[in-house]
Amino acid sequence: MNKYQEHKFAVAPMMEWTDRHCRAFHRQLTSRALLYTEMVTTGAVIHGDRDHLLGFSELEHPVACQLGGSDPKDMAASARIVADFGYDEVNINVGCPSDRVQSGRFGACLMQEPELVATCVSAMKDVVDIPVTVKCRIGVDDQDPEEALDRMADAVFGAGSDALWVHARKAWLKGLSPKENRDIPPLDYDRVVRLKSRFPDKFIGLNGGLQTLDTAEPYLDTLDGLMFGRTAYQMPQLLGQVDRRIYGIEANDVSPWHAVRTHMGYLEEQLGRGVKLAHMTRHMLGLFHGRPGARSWRRILTVDAIKPGAGLEVVERALAAVSPEIPSAEAAE
Repeated sequence: MNKYQEHKFAVAPMMEWTDRHCRAFHRQLTSRALLYTEMVTTGAVIHGDRDHLLGFSELEHPVACQLGGSDPKDMAASARIVADFGYDEVNINVGCPSDRVQSGRFGACLMQEPELVATCVSAMKDVVDIPVTVKCRIGVDDQDPEEALDRMADAVFGAGSDALWVHARKAWLKGLSPKENRDIPPLDYDRVVRLKSRFPDKFIGLNGGLQTLDTAEPYLDTLDGLMFGRTAYQMPQLLGQVDRRIYGIEANDVSPWHAVRTHMGYLEEQLGRGVKLAHMTRHMLGLFHGRPGARSWRRILTVDAIKPGAGLEVVERALAAVSPEIPSAEAAE
């Protein structure tokens, strides 16, 4: 079996959201999910502050770095740097539709250049031992999704890509903003299922609009992985069910309360390094979504975490504002 088959669930790369502090928090909720960085460009990796851009905590494993770029030499050089930092995977962004990405000739516009993406995959595979993967759309603008996605899959799998994660929407590079591109183009999960029928032995994962495990889990009957984005970030409590439901681990689900308590050590360590509390707690605001006290939790973290000298006492006070955890029957035994 392809070792990559272990990655049945992933949290998507999301700009300005999935930074190292977000990933460290998500890891308190699931031990197995694959966590992705924000996209980082090859120019930044090669010429920028690498420790700032690529640094991460050991507790984040398994963790993947997503690269934005299209020059095979730069992609290979960046992949080597990423591997040397200790990442478990390097991924090529072929899905982001922003203007900045288009002007740099990477992201979703590369759906029009599958051979170039394949060349990047090959160049990266030549210099690293970790998996090289691709995340793409089903097409852009007036492309036929049947032809466009097949061409991309043929090219990247032919070049040795270890996996293809597919955001099951088109991206409209002309006429829609990046935000609109996340919602307006219709989802077509069946297109991804049809792609899998062409590549039964390759890892193909589903991304785009997934909101609940109940509705997403059945796709694992035909596809290899599920990648949750905004829902995992805005309502992270669902991650507490992933180890049991997706990976079959015999353990109680991780409760929001438990996640906060186990995260305290990380928060304390980072505070000691000079990291501002708000830079970390901003990723925790949605943890108690739908529960009594959730509004107070968000308010305390939003208002008080930004104050000078804010420390763990702010998190303790926010946690105390949430209705107490009711132990499950299993936990009470």
